[in-house]
Amino acid sequence: MKHISILVPKGAILGSLEGSRQLLTQVNEFFKARGETPIFKVQLIGLSNATPVSGGLFTVNTEILIDDVKKTDLIIIPALDGDLNQAIENNQELIPWLINQYKKGAEIASLCLGAFLLASTGLLNGKSCATHWMAGNQFKTMFPDVNLVTEKIITDEHGLYSSGGAFSYMNLILYLIEKYAGREMAILSAKVFAIEIDRTTQSPFIMFQGQKEHEDDAIKKAQEFIEHNFHERITVDDLASMLAMGRRSLERRFKKATCNTVIEYIQRVKIEAAKKGFETSLKNINEVMYEVGYSDTKAFRSTFKKFTGLSPIDYRNKYNKEKAIA
Repeated sequence: MKHISILVPKGAILGSLEGSRQLLTQVNEFFKARGETPIFKVQLIGLSNATPVSGGLFTVNTEILIDDVKKTDLIIIPALDGDLNQAIENNQELIPWLINQYKKGAEIASLCLGAFLLASTGLLNGKSCATHWMAGNQFKTMFPDVNLVTEKIITDEHGLYSSGGAFSYMNLILYLIEKYAGREMAILSAKVFAIEIDRTTQSPFIMFQGQKEHEDDAIKKAQEFIEHNFHERITVDDLASMLAMGRRSLERRFKKATCNTVIEYIQRVKIEAAKKGFETSLKNINEVMYEVGYSDTKAFRSTFKKFTGLSPIDYRNKYNKEKAIA
């Protein structure tokens, strides 16, 4: 029987914690219904017997304290709430325990913003990780040694797992169910809980929010210029000249401040504008393309799919109730 420890950090989000428990314990019920032995022992574990979660609105009663868990097979870290720096500080006592359990052979899965607590252990350094797309810039700033893959729903590397934003955690739990209990059980769980199985990307949900939480005023000026003039042709040289700055200096400072190259930032701003055009208007693909400053259809389609995971037509059909004529 595989021992699964669902961690109850201070300030956890109840949804991902309870949702994971429900999915995993239901697998045991499926096995029992077939006259077979349950395969999971699922326990809620924490630093105290009663832990406040979801901004103090709820209290979760743990079944066992971390010091009493000598060995476990899988640890699930739910999403965290509120100020993430404070959440990590509030849960410092969990970090050495997580490191120790991983060294003993336990696997660890972080759900959504739980990635911040997992990354705080240092175990993710040099490895890939996913988290909620809205927290991508903050994650990159706090954990530059971790390879954040913002578009991914699931990462799996050396016994460390992570999921994308919000309810994407369900896809990671299904992934783990398939790994430990088989494809049949994963499909059954997906059907009973009405979860779309095998989702691999959160790109269609990502809304680009330019990183402006930095102190480089010149780069902020460049960002604002791009955001107000994205429909025009903007080059790196144009921006460097406007700011009276060398091209290499601009590119270095821009990447450091925004976690994007200048070209990536321009592309993201254009594509975000195109997404809004498809969501809110009946304009066709070419009309939206020209409005955001693209004249090459192939380049537009390629860039759009790179950032959203969908073609322009598929995106419009997904998010616009009154579809335009292609």
